Amino acid sequence: MAIKLIEFPHQTGNVPLRVAQGHFATSHSHLNYYIDMTFTKHRLSEAREAAAILCSKFKAATIIDTILCLDGTEVIGACMASELTRAGYANMNAHRTIYVVTPEHTSGSQLIFRDNNAPMIVGKHVLVLAASVATGYTVQSAIEAIRYYGGIPVGVCGIFACVEECEGFPVQSIYTKDQLDGYMSVPARECPLCKAGKKLDALVNSHGISSF
Repeated sequence: MAIKLIEFPHQTGNVPLRVAQGHFATSHSHLNYYIDMTFTKHRLSEAREAAAILCSKFKAATIIDTILCLDGTEVIGACMASELTRAGYANMNAHRTIYVVTPEHTSGSQLIFRDNNAPMIVGKHVLVLAASVATGYTVQSAIEAIRYYGGIPVGVCGIFACVEECEGFPVQSIYTKDQLDGYMSVPARECPLCKAGKKLDALVNSHGISSF
């Protein structure tokens, strides 16, 4: 089946929210909206706009040594690092470098860093960047991994968020669930669409969507 996307423009930047309504499943929950992050994550112009919006949400006193990128957000992470280190930007990292790192996932969904990447986490102030913070499980795992490797988590941000807080950190995002009428993210056993007999339209994850 073809998934029809609806586009909502952002109020101040060129980072539209592209969504489709239906019945979707992730590894953690069932959703009634699929949020397509493809262009925001991979189109440089949108990634730059997203980075600028997210950077503006952090106080000038926030120290960021490393940006930990989840869900394929490396382009946005690189743009954020560039924004945070450029001359004239009111941030503790002006004229310094920032590492942009992606964790490795084990078969048990644990996050690990190889010996060559671990020094970018150990003793560093680490910002977690995700595409979507729906349940917070993945971000929670990332923060636990940062602490395990001796890093210092300093914040959480994403393009879209359903939760306001994760592991004690406010989740800074460009869009929230309040901008989607009746947005739902629930465990499969509690899904009202399943109880009503509505079949799944597609499986979704950070890579995209697979329609049935």
